[in-house]
Amino acid sequence: MLDIKLIREDAKVVKQSLKDRGVKFDLDEVLQLDKERRKLLTEVEALKRDKNKESEEIGKLLREKKEAKGRIAKVKAISQKIDKIDAKVGEIDNKLGILLLNIPNIPHKEIPKGGPDKNKVVHKWGDIPHFSFSPKDHIELTELLDIMDFNVSSKIAGSGFAFYKGVGARLERALLNFMLDLHTKKHGYMEVFPPFLVNRASMIGTGQLPKFEEDMYRLKDDDLFLIPTAEVPVTNIHRNDILKEEDLPISYTAYTACFRREAGSYGKDTKGLTRVHQFDKVELVKFVKPETSSDELESLLKDAEEVLQLLEIPYRVIMLATGDISFAASKCYDIEIWAPGLNRWLEVSSCSNFTDFQARRANIK
Repeated sequence: MLDIKLIREDAKVVKQSLKDRGVKFDLDEVLQLDKERRKLLTEVEALKRDKNKESEEIGKLLREKKEAKGRIAKVKAISQKIDKIDAKVGEIDNKLGILLLNIPNIPHKEIPKGGPDKNKVVHKWGDIPHFSFSPKDHIELTELLDIMDFNVSSKIAGSGFAFYKGVGARLERALLNFMLDLHTKKHGYMEVFPPFLVNRASMIGTGQLPKFEEDMYRLKDDDLFLIPTAEVPVTNIHRNDILKEEDLPISYTAYTACFRREAGSYGKDTKGLTRVHQFDKVELVKFVKPETSSDELESLLKDAEEVLQLLEIPYRVIMLATGDISFAASKCYDIEIWAPGLNRWLEVSSCSNFTDFQARRANIK
């Protein structure tokens, strides 16, 4: 989340950020609540000073065996005022906390302003293949090679799921192992294998909640969520922790299955693997110093790109514009590969710098 001090002192910057993102949000309500909260805190501090002063006088009177009823009544009245103000501050804290959780990160000054049409191609790698025939899409190819069966997955779980078999299942496993080995042995990441279910605090920590709850799979009896990405459990490894500066950067990689309801996407790219409710993913997460975060993003991007280079898959890197980056990101690169069978680019990786946004939400220092 954003620092309330930043919002208070640079409200124009935050309002411009919301405008650039195309987000409607009443920041003045946050500023008014913050102002009211600080005024009440000033009042309560003054009352506490008066209470302490009166309590000292009461002690003095009692030691001298003098009448103190009037001052005792005054202290009681002050205490009641303090309790009322504390309750009011608590109410404001709750309102302010909810509002702050719904303010997106501030986009980095380098990224283009505008919607998806303003996304910028940073660079390309490899040559797009050209064929003398019409290429088959992945649905046709997997049926022809008998390596996937969407009818079986539909029977087992419904639409939006995949069923790999034979060489297809082995290929999926081989790709996961290939990426994990590359990132651990060459790039220096520590491999972890986290839970696929996380609690509400973890989802709030990385920014999925409260804004995107409808897109998540939730267990109604336990208030646990199936993870939409390994970013959630891996980032929350250090929730509420104080990290030593000399230990940074800390780099993790993890394989997880990922689950997304894709609410509101019905009928849009729902065939095959283009938009599914469950998919496999190898994640990269870095905890770094603020002053090195931009360089670390570029390094992480190169690590992700090397996967495609070694597989000899042509791709392009896109810098997302302000209206297309995720809620928690300050800067984001998408890596897209060319899908001949679909005749379009498909996103296969997203690399983001979250600045201090997630660290504040997850209380990582």
